[in-house]
Amino acid sequence: MFNFFKKRIKPKNENSRRFKEDMAAHLAGRHIKYCTERKDNVDEIIGRDGCLSLRDGEFIVFSSGDIVLRTRVEEMRASELLSLEGAIITAPDYEHGGEERTIIAYYTYYRK
Repeated sequence: MFNFFKKRIKPKNENSRRFKEDMAAHLAGRHIKYCTERKDNVDEIIGRDGCLSLRDGEFIVFSSGDIVLRTRVEEMRASELLSLEGAIITAPDYEHGGEERTIIAYYTYYRK
């Protein structure tokens, strides 16, 4: 009976599975200008021209012809920048040994 309301109301708890799935679906399909990795409060550019993708329960950041980050949706923490020009994704990276990384992906607003 209340499933109708659950679909219309967005979750507010950022650690809930539903919030993470909704955020991953919101970010999926976006094209990115470039992405940076934050290490010791320093941002370093690690890729240009790519996309954010959601496939089989995994969230993938693809840039510069390589997979920059691949993680399971349940384990990632994602939020958009206040300017809405990008997203911050913190998650264990299974493409590069499982270490936790913080990636910032900046969107493009046009396609080439």
